[in-house]
Amino acid sequence: MTELLEKAIEKLKTLPLSEQNAIAAMILVELEDEHQWDEAFARSPDLLAKLAAEAMAEYHAGKTQELDPDAL
Repeated sequence: MTELLEKAIEKLKTLPLSEQNAIAAMILVELEDEHQWDEAFARSPDLLAKLAAEAMAEYHAGKTQELDPDAL
């Protein structure tokens, strides 16, 4: 376990149980979501490469536009 994670856990231990459980639930959901993304990409590396190639082709063809950072 990293030092940063140990520090976070020590701080979590000082919270009321309901807050500890809420944070634990959020962490578990995030970990599961990350796992599902990893599996999805592992099952379809060709699709991901195809989508990247299509995006680059659109960019080179001038079919894209810059995002306005203030609009995000």
